[in-house]
Amino acid sequence: MDQETDDVLDGVGTRLRTLRRERGLTLADLAATTGVSESTLSRLESGQRRATLELLLPLARTYDVPLDDLVGAPRTGDPRIHLKPVQRFGMIFIPLSRRPGGVHAFKMIIPAVPEPLEPTPQTHDGFEWLYVLSGRLRLVLGERDLTLPAGEAAEFDTSLPHWLGSADGGAVELLILFGLQGERAHVRAHPHERR
Repeated sequence: MDQETDDVLDGVGTRLRTLRRERGLTLADLAATTGVSESTLSRLESGQRRATLELLLPLARTYDVPLDDLVGAPRTGDPRIHLKPVQRFGMIFIPLSRRPGGVHAFKMIIPAVPEPLEPTPQTHDGFEWLYVLSGRLRLVLGERDLTLPAGEAAEFDTSLPHWLGSADGGAVELLILFGLQGERAHVRAHPHERR
């Protein structure tokens, strides 16, 4: 093997350990999911065992990441991201980020409906920041019932009961940054220098 290949394979263990810890998994959890023994996983993470395709494929499936991410392969070919929309709760979510852990970015589309829906507030762990691209968003947050037109933003702790929908039955498009661990979005603007 050449030095470049050795260097790539030497970094696999660290990436695997980092992914497992970010997901809050133990070696036992991972062994149960992948069918790879705990001792093999431990040796992979510590660099005592070389990664093989047979070992990396179940790990890539479990972590839901491309195999290239596990080995740290340089990006080549088509630079476009091929987005896979997901439909949940009658809305369309398009993931804009693929990095495990941390803050995730989504484009969310609320389809037009003949009559505005009745809010059904939910709670979950995390912190959300949203920006309305088009349409009029109805945001029910605890006791507050807000209408946000295009160009407005909001941020909130998702442990508060909340609901997102169309304010007038029309379609709504928005960008969402969501952090499972409660990370908040920080927007910084540099003031113009005075002359």
